[in-house]
Amino acid sequence: HFYEEFELGQVFEHHWGRTLNESDNSLFSTLTIQANPLYFNAEFAKAHGHKGIVLNPMIVFGTVFGLSVEDLSEAGGAFLGVDDLTFEGHVYPDDTLTACSEVINKRESEKNPDVGIVTWHTQGFNQKGERIIEFKRTNMVSKKGAGIL
Repeated sequence: HFYEEFELGQVFEHHWGRTLNESDNSLFSTLTIQANPLYFNAEFAKAHGHKGIVLNPMIVFGTVFGLSVEDLSEAGGAFLGVDDLTFEGHVYPDDTLTACSEVINKRESEKNPDVGIVTWHTQGFNQKGERIIEFKRTNMVSKKGAGIL
C-alpha cells in the first residue's frame, strides 16, 4: 500500500498465520545469544509454572511484525520505530500466531515530499484467539509515483 491508500481507523486482518515450533525458537534464541533456560529447558520451564519450553518473546514480536509487512510497509520506506510493546501471554511450541493492525496516525513528512509517515497499532493472537502481544509501529511510506525508497 502507498501512503494515500491508508485511512485513519482502517483495519487490516493480516491473512498469513505462522506456527512456531521448538526448532524456530532454539535457532532464534541461539543466533541472538539469548540463553534463558525457559527457551531451551523443558524441565526448568515446568518447574517455573509452564507446560514446557516457552518461546522467546522476541521471536513472537518478530513474527507478528513480519505478518504485517505485506499489508503495511512492503511498498517501501524506512522503519522508524516501535512504541508501547506489551507481551500479554506466553507462547509455546506449535502455537499459531495471527495478527491485525489499525491505522492510528498518518501525516506528511516534513523533510521528504515523496513519503508520508504512518503509525499502526498491531495485535498478535494465538490459535485460541487470545491476544499475546501488541505494539505501535511507525514507518515512512512511499507515495504513489515516488517509487520504492
